[in-house]
Amino acid sequence: MGKIEVMDDVLANKIAAGEVVEKCMNVVKELVENSIDAESTEITIKLIDSGVKEIEVSDNGIGMDPEDAKMAFERHATSKLKSLDDLFYIESLGFRGEALPSIASVSNVRVKTSNGEIGTEITLSGGKDLKEKRSDLQKGTTITVKELFYNTPVRLKYLKNPYVELAYITEYINKMALSYPNIKFTLINNDKVIFKTDGNGDLLKVVYEIYGVDITKKMIPINGENDDYYIHGFISYPEVNKGNRNSITTLVNGRVIKNNELNKCIVDCYHTYLHKGRYPVIVLNIDVDPILVDINIHPTKMDIKFSKMDTLKELIIKLITEKLEEITLIPEVSVRDSYSVSEVRRQIINKEENENIKDDTKYEEMTLDFEVQDNKKKYEKAEKEKLKEEVPFELDDEMEPKIKKMIPRGVVLLTYIVAENEDGMYLIDQHAAAERINYEKILKEMKDNNKVIDLLVPIKIELRPDEFLLAKDRLGILKDYGFDIDEFGFNTIIVRSHPAWIPDDRSDDIIRRLIDMIIEKGEFDLDKFIWRMAATTACRMSVMAGDYISLEDQEWILENIRYCDNPFTCPHGRPTIITYTRYELERLFKRQLD
Repeated sequence: MGKIEVMDDVLANKIAAGEVVEKCMNVVKELVENSIDAESTEITIKLIDSGVKEIEVSDNGIGMDPEDAKMAFERHATSKLKSLDDLFYIESLGFRGEALPSIASVSNVRVKTSNGEIGTEITLSGGKDLKEKRSDLQKGTTITVKELFYNTPVRLKYLKNPYVELAYITEYINKMALSYPNIKFTLINNDKVIFKTDGNGDLLKVVYEIYGVDITKKMIPINGENDDYYIHGFISYPEVNKGNRNSITTLVNGRVIKNNELNKCIVDCYHTYLHKGRYPVIVLNIDVDPILVDINIHPTKMDIKFSKMDTLKELIIKLITEKLEEITLIPEVSVRDSYSVSEVRRQIINKEENENIKDDTKYEEMTLDFEVQDNKKKYEKAEKEKLKEEVPFELDDEMEPKIKKMIPRGVVLLTYIVAENEDGMYLIDQHAAAERINYEKILKEMKDNNKVIDLLVPIKIELRPDEFLLAKDRLGILKDYGFDIDEFGFNTIIVRSHPAWIPDDRSDDIIRRLIDMIIEKGEFDLDKFIWRMAATTACRMSVMAGDYISLEDQEWILENIRYCDNPFTCPHGRPTIITYTRYELERLFKRQLD
């Protein structure tokens, strides 16, 4: 007798559950996606003990008849795929027909559903003992999952504590609400409402419900398209950032995804705007022909493959970088007291009043001004002509300052320049500002200037054998940027000249650092190397925190930072300037009380 046998359905479903159902969030995810596919406009998720004891997902969708309700718990039974061709044009969130039987195999499940003509109630225990009876006619479906993993104790043991499980679920529902602002979501745990949206289709209001007013006021709308993709959503000002990537929400055709390559592209758009290890708040909706994406690469359907990733990345980079370049990014210092906090709450968080306002005026108090502040502020051309001889890089006639002229009033802590104009007071980090000026100067000279400086005493650098091999392979990059650099004996390189943008008095230190960067192991990114080369050089040649600078030096920094492409952060993403507006200063001194 043969040893190979076909597994029974219960065992097969438990194995499948190991891929589909890892934690309570996975159950919620699969049930919510089914509700969305059922054309629901209201979805309510009720939990007991963060879903460990009970998960109930109810909707007002199209419902099921008795035959479909029973068939839904068969393996690979689905209404969403009919043929092989459908697999390459998936428009629904679910399609494999694995979720319900997998969930039922490791829990006790009850389904109440109605298509408006007949109501059905089905119960299962551990995927077995299916029982059916008639139910009420309220259109929609309610699925209750109790005692998750009761028959797989190892999995039950490794569920996270209730707070962590609830955090996973809340994060997922947040992202689904961002994906479907036209659906009313309600999340309840132990009879307490955790999250709720009104389903009026206003994406910005969903952002407000999730992140609060302070972040919502710093979100910028973007939209654009090319031949393959249409992108719309919101990006945050660089000053609004988080310590992890969880606040980057990417949605493809309404599906929440996690794609490392896409996230890296988004984060790279904030390159030099954010410090290393900080990430923006992003909500990016990507609409694409389903034939150009493959979602059938992971059991949880959270990852996705794009057939034209290059064109998608080009569009994302274009939209985000152009938007960041056109806005004023000077962080304003907020002055908060109990009065101002209560006033914000009164104006914005009074949801009951909002619900009674007509649709055309609803949410009016949260309307944000996304106009570029400096568009109204034009400057005299004569001022720019006068400055041309003073700036470290060439100004063309089209350049306009990004920041209004500031008058220096001194330096505090040997680090921060105090300046003012009619709009308020400014604090400028002398090192960060000088570093930004020198960084942009270096980038321009790297591109346009071929001047070199010959070293009286060449620099010899000895390397380990593995480092020497990497350096040997990449020396051509440095040669392209004006270095006279070659091999010199065994595991040694020699530098005879360097570009003029490297200050001669610091050339030894800077060149050795550049060699350290070029011999780093791993995949070599030329664009990142060029940035690091310019940023490292700019840092070394700039005035440092703690250095004394004269009034003339202060004026030079303040004038030149205005004409930088990005005057708001240093090359490493730290802010160069913050402002106290006239209004905030008067609030501090109680001259303004409203």
